[in-house]
Amino acid sequence: MNDEYYFLASQTGLKQITEQITIKKMKLLVGLGNYPAKYAQTRHNVGFLVVEQLAKKHECEPFKSDKKFFGQVSVGQVGNEKVVLLKPETYMNLSGKSVQAVAHFYKIKPEDIVLFFDDVDLDFGTVRFRTEGSAGGHNGVKSIIESLGTKRFPRIKIGIANEERSKMPTDAFVLQKFSAKEWSEVPAIINEGISKFLEKIPC
Repeated sequence: MNDEYYFLASQTGLKQITEQITIKKMKLLVGLGNYPAKYAQTRHNVGFLVVEQLAKKHECEPFKSDKKFFGQVSVGQVGNEKVVLLKPETYMNLSGKSVQAVAHFYKIKPEDIVLFFDDVDLDFGTVRFRTEGSAGGHNGVKSIIESLGTKRFPRIKIGIANEERSKMPTDAFVLQKFSAKEWSEVPAIINEGISKFLEKIPC
């Protein structure tokens, strides 16, 4: 091995060590939703909307689809902490496959994974924080619990229930688009979700 090659190999090794040290301090912020684009304004996609706004607000990298993560990812910084933002591109009930892939790659522990998702048992606009808990009937959360082998990860739940909730099956309700009135209120609700996240999990 010549001196130049040895120097480059050493520099590469040093860079990898530095990146690994940084990676351990990362948080994974996951917004749950459905693809393709026809689901963009549906109730089940409010998690996507939260992480999209987070990325925009904190000037993170644009979301890019990555096959090894089974979803779209954005990397940036929130406060003093590096973050990976994720929008799984699997079916909702396979979201855990995407979350596990990102968490394993970046060596992120479950307690450093934060979920943002819709909750049909909370009134529209209600925002709640939980440090852990069951899936509560949400198939995306259920998949993540199964993939990570734990329910001990924080989450921000966004209420989507309204007077129509009891008139149809849950699957049909969550895949409906927000009403025009609701949609006009969604940006403020998303910002409340972000504020709750920053309040409960300081970065």
